[in-house]
Amino acid sequence: MGSRNARGYEFGRTYVVRPKGKHQATLVWLHGLGDNGSSSSQLMESLRLPNVKWICPTAPSRPVSSLGGFTCTAWFDVGEISEDGHDDLEGLDASASHIANLLSAEPADVQVGIGGVSMGAAISLYSATCYALGRYGTGHAYPINLRAVVGLSGWLPGWKILRGKIECSYEAARRAASLPIILTHGTSDDVVPYRFGEKSAQSLGMAGFRQAMFKPYEGLGHYTVPKEMDEVVHWLTTRLGLEGSR
Repeated sequence: MGSRNARGYEFGRTYVVRPKGKHQATLVWLHGLGDNGSSSSQLMESLRLPNVKWICPTAPSRPVSSLGGFTCTAWFDVGEISEDGHDDLEGLDASASHIANLLSAEPADVQVGIGGVSMGAAISLYSATCYALGRYGTGHAYPINLRAVVGLSGWLPGWKILRGKIECSYEAARRAASLPIILTHGTSDDVVPYRFGEKSAQSLGMAGFRQAMFKPYEGLGHYTVPKEMDEVVHWLTTRLGLEGSR
């Protein structure tokens, strides 16, 4: 049974992968366009992170502009990914708040984070900016204390105006500087062009996200490879101080 939020977006089923060891962190993992939480949970199940609980939601089904109005699972509506693309703020906020809700019940001593691939990565990075600014695009307070953000083959919605917003607030600058972010992108990505991943990482850096790291993968297309996932596992283990897979 999906959960419908105030704006009528019907989110699909959420899959949970329980930690096999001591529960130290909870991460929401977001699938790409047209995918679902079940395939995310299978990927996360295969990672050697015994201290992490994974929450893998499924996006609402909606008509997607870039697919000529074809309906499939999508975290927000997206046209072509371009320099001056128009962001679907309502859709972005609806998904970001659905994810924040999923994390809101986690125990206080558990660190929380968000990661995703492609469009899921876009929502992860958008959530990072909501965390830094302390509010959603709509102005409502953002309730989650994020400790790690992962974006594979993605981009940052609203990257052009981010810096000005963060520079206006000491608190926002402090939160931005304290949040570890890793972005990875294949140089041969034919869906989300490599330069948008690179640009997104640059604009996060310029906006004061000092711990944003960008990792290019030579010749990689729009998909993930084991080497990339190993990098993410190592990064999360280090950043979150996880006990690791001994």
